[in-house]
Amino acid sequence: MNDGLADRTDGELVALALGGPEAAFAEIVSRHKQPLHRLIARIIGDDDEALDVLQDVFVAAHGSLRRFDMGRPMRAWLARIAINKARDWRRRRAVRRLIWAVLPIEHASDIADDQPAVDTLAADREELRQVGAAIATLPANLRETLVLRAIEGMSQAETAEALGISEKAVETRLYRARLRLAAEIDRQR
Repeated sequence: MNDGLADRTDGELVALALGGPEAAFAEIVSRHKQPLHRLIARIIGDDDEALDVLQDVFVAAHGSLRRFDMGRPMRAWLARIAINKARDWRRRRAVRRLIWAVLPIEHASDIADDQPAVDTLAADREELRQVGAAIATLPANLRETLVLRAIEGMSQAETAEALGISEKAVETRLYRARLRLAAEIDRQR
């Protein structure tokens, strides 16, 4: 069914997708959805909401395929779109919280529970939860750099491109993020 699409490069898939075959873009989605979901979930701190943001990422990417530079890595391009969509989501969430704080609440049961799911609170996942909570306390610029480099395994150059900063800035942010992360984890204990 995929007519050998799995063997194609990202650039070849983009060229095919621009010609119309939906299967080419579906292969791009299939190839990149898991790492992008992890990236988004770590930035916004919510696995379920990350799925919605991920859909927005691929809708935006599909609409921008003509602007994709075939000489650059698809992974960094998609990561940049994902980071921007995650930032947008966080801003909208902050506005919603402000509105709920200002407006009277008639039915408290209509408000979603911000508590993590029960399965994430299991004892064998406590350390992972602590690290995730510590990462969430980092400023956005440090959190995004840490997630891309240390968790998603992007190269320094890919991270720099995804964030639109220099490689030296990636190095500096990563150093600062690790220091703050270590201090936050120590504080939690």
